[in-house]
Amino acid sequence: MAKIRVAILRGGPSAEYEISLLTGESVLKFLPKDKYQAHDVLISKDGAWHMDGFPMEPAKIFRKVDAVFNALHGEYGEDGQVQQILEGHKIPYTGSGILSSAISMKKYLAKDIYKNAGLKTPRGLTVKKSANIKDSVRDINETLFPPWIIKPAGRGSSVGVAIAKVVSDIPSALEKAFSYDDEALAEEFIAGKEATAGVLENFRGKKYYALPVIEIIPPEGNFFNYKVKYSGETKEICPAHFESKISEEIQNMAVIAHEALGLRHYSRSDFIISPRGIYILETNTLPGLTSESLLPKASEAVGLTFPNFLDHLVSLALLQ
Repeated sequence: MAKIRVAILRGGPSAEYEISLLTGESVLKFLPKDKYQAHDVLISKDGAWHMDGFPMEPAKIFRKVDAVFNALHGEYGEDGQVQQILEGHKIPYTGSGILSSAISMKKYLAKDIYKNAGLKTPRGLTVKKSANIKDSVRDINETLFPPWIIKPAGRGSSVGVAIAKVVSDIPSALEKAFSYDDEALAEEFIAGKEATAGVLENFRGKKYYALPVIEIIPPEGNFFNYKVKYSGETKEICPAHFESKISEEIQNMAVIAHEALGLRHYSRSDFIISPRGIYILETNTLPGLTSESLLPKASEAVGLTFPNFLDHLVSLALLQ
């Protein structure tokens, strides 16, 4: 029986290029070799496509494969751009579609959907790079209580995120966010325990299967930013040692977010558990699949090995 030919997309013109290389490397290594013929499709930082080490146009690549595993992260790979290319060539691919990817990446649009779905999310304010910085600082200070979380409005993996504790911290935090995006999102800082929960579609008889909740304990005096997310410094407890009703509520919120955003195949949402309740922070449409990543750990906790997890995702893509 002929093997299914799968192109693993990795790299890309993104601030998360290096993490995507690692995710793609993991997929190449663990995608079951008895069933699939994996092809390494590297997209360079300047957007040039390569297949198995040779420069090649996307159209030619797609004629050589049966499906695409999207292992890209951040802008281009996770915001609807590459999805538009894939759909234009009618090639099955893993992960969410064009519109849901674009909406989920724009954090302020996702927040509106969370609120409409009845989910609690931190109050926020979007500011533009083109605006007067003094006006933006004033608007943030007058709209939200300190301290503030300031992040690029359209990036993932906690890229460009900073905490501003006092008003004088806001300009440098905005400058950091604007180095990645033309829009920034300022949010009220919610103190509490950090957690994440994944959703996997059509698994064990459920349309939306909530994976175990993971508690995230960053190093002392830090938060789950880009550096600690991939350095191995963070302590992760899976399944989390929360009361069962808290874990169940987080899992339910993850499923609601997945469905409300119109996502498909899989996702992972991040939460804060505070005395004021459970807040959803954001949803990752293409969660990391590296050795340090959270979704594979949650899958393993329910007996779903990483190779079988990858097989399940490709199978879902081929059903589309």
